[in-house]
This record gives sequence, structure tokens and C-alpha cells, in this order.
Amino acid sequence: MEEKILVTRSSMPSIEEYVEEIQSIWESRWLTNMGEKHQRLEERLKEYLHVRYVSLFTNGHMALESVIQAMGLKGEVITTPFTFVSTTHAIARNGLTPVFCDINSTDFTIDVEKIESLITDRTTAIVPVHVYGNVCDVEAIQKLANKYHLKVIYDAAHAFGVKIKGKGIGEFGDASMFSFHATKVFNTIEGGAVCFSDEKYLERLRSIKNFGIKDEETIMEIAPNAKMNEFQAAMGLCNLRHIHEEIEKRKKVVERYRMWLEPVQGIQLSPIQPDVNSNYAYFPILVEEEVFGISRDKIYEELKKENIFSRKYFYPLTSSLQCYKEKFKINETPIADKIAKKVLTLPLYADLRMDQVDKICDTLINLKSK
Repeated sequence: MEEKILVTRSSMPSIEEYVEEIQSIWESRWLTNMGEKHQRLEERLKEYLHVRYVSLFTNGHMALESVIQAMGLKGEVITTPFTFVSTTHAIARNGLTPVFCDINSTDFTIDVEKIESLITDRTTAIVPVHVYGNVCDVEAIQKLANKYHLKVIYDAAHAFGVKIKGKGIGEFGDASMFSFHATKVFNTIEGGAVCFSDEKYLERLRSIKNFGIKDEETIMEIAPNAKMNEFQAAMGLCNLRHIHEEIEKRKKVVERYRMWLEPVQGIQLSPIQPDVNSNYAYFPILVEEEVFGISRDKIYEELKKENIFSRKYFYPLTSSLQCYKEKFKINETPIADKIAKKVLTLPLYADLRMDQVDKICDTLINLKSK
């Protein structure tokens, strides 16, 4: 049977390395509740991400939802519809109103020129999204936040390990959320984290992810169970040892894609951002049907016939989902709508072989000539 090339594949250490890492769990019998592995991973991540504080969670969604709760936000939050639905869910589940801002057409992040017009007396925060490893205009966003006294919480699910002018992406804003899902550049099987610099959120987040518990007899607030367990943390400790090698492998895959696809008319690639050290998280292309000759959706189906599995990521926009379009005023976001209908992310992971990249590109280009 012909080998399937999936859109992503999880990076994992050798089984021997993972078994060695989890051996001590059998000795301690401490499986969860912020044990030794959990604490050690927090320390390692603080060093790697160059941030003051890290709080680990069972997944990225609960990390984002919890930090929004910790900040006690009210009213409206400006965000983008060009994201995974988790971003919008985290805002709405905190009783806040998402206000959707359009994106720019170059790197697909929130359009900073359009944020200010959406700010009202009910606005309390901005939740911008770093997309595919492309980073937002953090300086312009912070200027607006300072001007209007708004919190900035970055959805950095795609941006683990990214740096801007040598500064870690988690150092910007009031907080940043990272996802450590199995499909991400760095994974803890499932998992996530919040990075922040204000100490007042440290104990608050620790309480929120543990049912709101302050001590054995005191429950301070209604909160979920969102703690990362020891087996997740152990996987993170192993994978973090290899993160530089993993990113370098991804870089080579991206360079191969670019060699093939940059000359192809009708295929637009995401630009290389200046002063940014990328993590090569995703490889999106935009299909210009009138030039390429066939639609994004047709390419998606034709690649599937060859056992090549791409993804329409992000499509549809979160603002167009049934659960939101009936509840909130939807601002016009024509650029996001246009990009969502053209974007296709091609397979990308550290162990994707060059001959597989060649097959994907050759198959894609041949579709143009049909």
C-alpha cells in the first residue's frame, strides 16, 4: 500500500529516552498535581523561552482560558477570526464579547491599522494571534494597548521558540499562551503554557488550574481542573532536549518547498519576516485559482488521491461558525475571508523526507498543467 504523507506527525524522543525519564514516576507514584517533572519542565521552559514565569496546563486552550480568567477581564476583547476556534472559545467562555478585526494579506496576522477603530469604552484587551509561526506587529500593538490601557494576551500556539530581534516571543504583551499539542513544533503529548512577567498572576493561575483551591479548606473561585500531568511533563523534558535539532530539520523542509514553489505562478508563499527567527511551524500556500487554473479545494482533493493530506487551515473563519454568527455582531473582515478561501497548509514535520517533499511539489505543479 502506498505510504500516506500526513499534514503533520508528532516529534518524539526514542522510547529508551522516554522510559528512562518516566522511571522515577514508578518510584514516587506522583502522577499529577504539579509534581517534580511538572516543576522541572517549568524551569527548563523559563530558560529556553527567556521568560520570568511559566505556568503549565493540560492543553493550550485551558492555558488561554485560564489566563483570561486570571486577569479578570470584562466587556469586549479584540481578536482575529483567522485562527483555530480555541482562541474565540477561550474569550467567549469567559463571558466576554469577541470583536473580530481583519488580518493583513502578507503574514496573515491581525491588521494593526484596523484595531484602533474597534476600540470602545467596553474594550479591555487585545488577543492577537501569531499565525503559522509568523509574528504580529508587537510594537504597534503595545503602543495601542498603552494608549487605551488594555491588556495584551498573545495566542502564541504556533510560535514556540520564535524570536524577534533576538528577543523571545513570550516576552511580549502581558502574557503569551503556547500550545504543546502533539502536532506542534514542541509537544508534551497534549499540553500548553502561559508565560508572563507579573508575579501577581503566579498563584492565581496555580489556583485556577486546580479547581480554584487555595488550601485544603478554601476554594476561592469557580475554576477547572487543568493541570499538566507527570507523563506529559516527562515527554516535554525529553522533546525540549532535541528542540534545536527539530527546528533545523523543519527549516530544511521549508527551504526545499520554497525552492520548488517560489517560481510557480498562481501559488503565493508566506513571506520571510525580517528580524524574526522562525520555528517553521507550518507551510501555508495561497492558491490564486484564476492564475493557477484550479481551485484550492480541487488541489486538496487531488492531493488526497495521491495519499498526500494537506489542510484548509484556517477555514472556515471562526466568526462564520454557527456558534458565533448568531450571537455576536460580526465585523467585516474581507481579507481574512479571502485568505481563508485560498489557504492550504502542506505537510510539514521534522522527519518529512526530501523525496516526499519532492513528490508533494511535483504532484502539485503537475495539477497546474492539467
